[in-house]
Amino acid sequence: MRDFIIKEFKQIFRDYRSMVILFGIPIIQVLLFGFALSLDLNDAHIAVLDRANDEHSKKIIRKLDASSYFIVDTYLQSESEIEALFRKGKVKEVLIFENQFAKKLHNQGHAAVQIIADASDPNTANMTVSYTQAIIANYQQELLTGNTLAMNMKAEPLFFYNPELKSVFMFVPGVITIILLLVSAMMTSISIAREKELGTMEILLVSPIQPFQIILGKVIPYMVLSFINFILILILAFAVFKMPMSGNIPLLMAEALLYILLSLSLGILISTVSNSQQTAMMLSMFALLLPTILLSGFVFPIENMPQILQYLSHIMPSKWFIIIIKDIMLKEAGWREVAFETGILMFETFLFIALSIKKFKIRLA
Repeated sequence: MRDFIIKEFKQIFRDYRSMVILFGIPIIQVLLFGFALSLDLNDAHIAVLDRANDEHSKKIIRKLDASSYFIVDTYLQSESEIEALFRKGKVKEVLIFENQFAKKLHNQGHAAVQIIADASDPNTANMTVSYTQAIIANYQQELLTGNTLAMNMKAEPLFFYNPELKSVFMFVPGVITIILLLVSAMMTSISIAREKELGTMEILLVSPIQPFQIILGKVIPYMVLSFINFILILILAFAVFKMPMSGNIPLLMAEALLYILLSLSLGILISTVSNSQQTAMMLSMFALLLPTILLSGFVFPIENMPQILQYLSHIMPSKWFIIIIKDIMLKEAGWREVAFETGILMFETFLFIALSIKKFKIRLA
C-alpha cells in the first residue's frame, strides 16, 4: 500500500497537467474571485454641470474628486451634452448644481443638486448615487457644525435608460453573451476534439474534402443554433421581462452574428491544441466561462478591479459585446456609437481565425 501511494504521488508529479489542475487553477480562481468580486466603488468617472460656480458647489466638487470613489474629469456647459456623454460609456454620473446654489442655501435654507446616473447597469448606478448622496450629506453636516442656520441640500437622483433600476436590464445582455460563447466556442471545440479522439479526423483529412470544408461543416450548424438561441432570448426578454427593443434591431442581429463567428473561431483555436474532449472542456471552462463572468463587466464593475485585471478585461470579447448590446437596446445607439467596439471584435475574429489556420496546418504536417 505504501509503495502504491508513493507510485501515485510520482505519477501525479510527472504529469504537469495534473499539477496545473490541482494547484494552478485553484490559485488563479482565488485571485480572480478575490479581486474581481468587489462591491466597492472606485474611480468612477463623473461629470459636472455647475450653473452656480460658487463657493459651496466648488467645495462639493473638490470633495467628490478627493475621494477614492470618484474622478471628476468632465465639465459640461449644458444639459444637451448629457445624452451624448452617457452614450460614450465612460461617465457613470452627472451632477447639476442649480443657479445661485450658495445664495439659496444661506438665504432660503435649502438648495438642490440633481444627480443623473446611467442606469443601464443598475447596480453601479445605485452605488454611485448612494456614495454621492453620502458625500453631499457629509459636507452638509460639516456646514451645520457650529452654525445656527438650518441648511438642507437636496440631492435628487434621476436614472437614465432604466428608471426603475430593473436588474433584468443588466442580466439579459450578460446571459446572451455567455450562452452564445458557450454554445459556439465550447461545443465547437468539443466537436472537433471528439473527431481526433475517436480517430475519425484522419479519415476526414484523407478524404476529397478540403480542410476548410471540414471546419465549415463543423461550425455552420453551431452558428445556426447559436443565432436561434439569440433570437429566442430576445423574444423572452421582450415578452416576459419587458426588455426595451427600441434600438436598431438589424444592427443588433449583425453584431450578434459577428460575436458568434468570433466565438466559433475561438472554439476552433481551442480544438487545435486539444487532443481530447476532456482537454477541450477544461480549456473552454477555464479560459472562457470564468473570465466571461468575472472580467466582462456582466456582474461586477470593471472600474472597481485592480489595474492589471482592467487591462486583461480589454482583451475579453465578451466585454465589448455586452457594451454593444446595452448601447443598442437601452441607449438606441447606432453604427457610429458602437464602431469602436465592433472594430475590436472584428480584429479578434480575424486573429483567432488566422491562428487556427496556422495551428491546423502545423498539425497536418
